[in-house]
Amino acid sequence: MLNAAIIGLGWWGRELVRSVQGTSPLIRFSRAVTLEPELATDFANEMKLTLGTSYDEVLADRAIDAVVLATPHSRHRAQVEAAAARGKHVFCEKPFALTGADAQAALAACRRAGVALGVGHNRRMWPSIAEMKTLVSEPHFGTVMHAEGNYSHDILANTPPDHWRSQAQETKAGGMTGMGIHLLDAFSFLVGPMARVSALSTRRTLPLPSGDTTAALIAFKDGATGTIATTLKTPFVWRLAVYGSNMWVESTSETLITACRLGEQPDCVDLEDQNHIGMNIESFARAALGQGTYHIEDASILHTVSALEAVFRSAEADGAWQMVE
Repeated sequence: MLNAAIIGLGWWGRELVRSVQGTSPLIRFSRAVTLEPELATDFANEMKLTLGTSYDEVLADRAIDAVVLATPHSRHRAQVEAAAARGKHVFCEKPFALTGADAQAALAACRRAGVALGVGHNRRMWPSIAEMKTLVSEPHFGTVMHAEGNYSHDILANTPPDHWRSQAQETKAGGMTGMGIHLLDAFSFLVGPMARVSALSTRRTLPLPSGDTTAALIAFKDGATGTIATTLKTPFVWRLAVYGSNMWVESTSETLITACRLGEQPDCVDLEDQNHIGMNIESFARAALGQGTYHIEDASILHTVSALEAVFRSAEADGAWQMVE
């Protein structure tokens, strides 16, 4: 059993804890760190967590095997490196880093220390995305022609201006850091490596310095094309589609997919729900316990960050094409 500490107890940090606490045979949380302990006391008591405000104290605790980071994006590299230096396994929420250089440095620190690394790309474990992967990989799907996705919502639209999620260095290119990155990672998973990106980010209604609405055109290394859109001010929508020369398939929720083969009517299937957040954390726990390998390869973790950084650069350059390095 992996003994872990959650670093950051905002709404998502709590979801990470809930996904495995008391139900997983592989990992448990025993400590929590937050800068606002007065807001987390009830949750910590419910989940039987020792609550504190010091990351350094957790790293010094020999009873802690792993840390799970649900912290501001710009802090990830330093926090990952610090954990690796103390021999702690690290699960880091996405984006793993905001630049390719930071991602490479953080990953290298984990590999030097011989600790496991996991990243919060839980969409790969959605039943709909797993089924899409199976279909896209089959010969009868044909050549992948195009992929498109939209992940938008207004859950964070009323985030206070002084909150870290509203800061320009944390929320680059509108919703790309929090939402669009899921589409980028899914594109990498389903289609393959991306070569270059052209992106535009605009400010429509929200007082965010980096904008609230972003669109990107993707060129894949194999010649396929893709489009991504995300906005921070509209009702919730998730849609991801891949078009092949013989069929197409789309995901419109965690469990719902629609597929259409040449000469046939679209077939809609509602798959069985899964604890995808917990499954991702348990894949990390197995790697940390020496019981397997984490389901996302290092090169793929780095590639998603590189694609995200290319979106940032292009948006800042008014849509100029940027290479995914």
